[in-house]
Amino acid sequence: MSSSPSRKPLAIGAGVLVAALLLGFASYTATKPDAPAGGSSAVADVSADPRDGALPGLERLARRDAADPLAVGRADAPVVMIEYADFQCGYCGKFARDTEPELIKKYVEDGTLRIEWRNFPIFGEESEAAARAAWAAGRQGRFWEFHAAAYAEGAKEKGFGKDRLDALAREAGVADLGRFTQDVDSDAARQAVKKDQEEAYGLGATSTPSFLINGRPVAGAQPMATFTEAIEAAKQTADGNGR
Repeated sequence: MSSSPSRKPLAIGAGVLVAALLLGFASYTATKPDAPAGGSSAVADVSADPRDGALPGLERLARRDAADPLAVGRADAPVVMIEYADFQCGYCGKFARDTEPELIKKYVEDGTLRIEWRNFPIFGEESEAAARAAWAAGRQGRFWEFHAAAYAEGAKEKGFGKDRLDALAREAGVADLGRFTQDVDSDAARQAVKKDQEEAYGLGATSTPSFLINGRPVAGAQPMATFTEAIEAAKQTADGNGR
């Protein structure tokens, strides 16, 4: 098991404090796995106004690596949404099943949006293992297929033990299961997950899912309208800046 992630703040200026305050509004109960499905607690107490909380300095956290297997969308898209999530988080699964496909169809496919995943396991050892497994699947170009399998309805209730992770890898179409097993237990996997964790903790994120949309923090499983408004506002700003 990897060592506990550092919570040392990122050295990216005063914007981190504002991000911490905004992300801190999302309560643990809004995103914990056993929160009532469909209940009002799914929506974190964060302003839905896309003009609120935009922090351009945080845009630098977008990696825009065209070879990143944990991202979808053009590397030069005007809007980047960074998603910090845990595979044991019930509302992360809800977002993955209900909202993310709509965002991909509406904004990723037309080149407006890029989604960059960050592993942010906060629910213990199995969350850590699932994060490493997702990273390992990505090494064989099957991250998003693993993501879909791990977030399928009822999937998290089966747990993320070793046999279950192997089954998810097979379901995702990972070709070399021997390599997958080695990658899951590798130092490289642990370091990649730790890097993502430290980034999220440095922003003050304490619950999942948490997002940055061109530097604007959004915490919790917000309604589709919140993401639409934030993406449209970010695109307008990016177009005005000549991106």
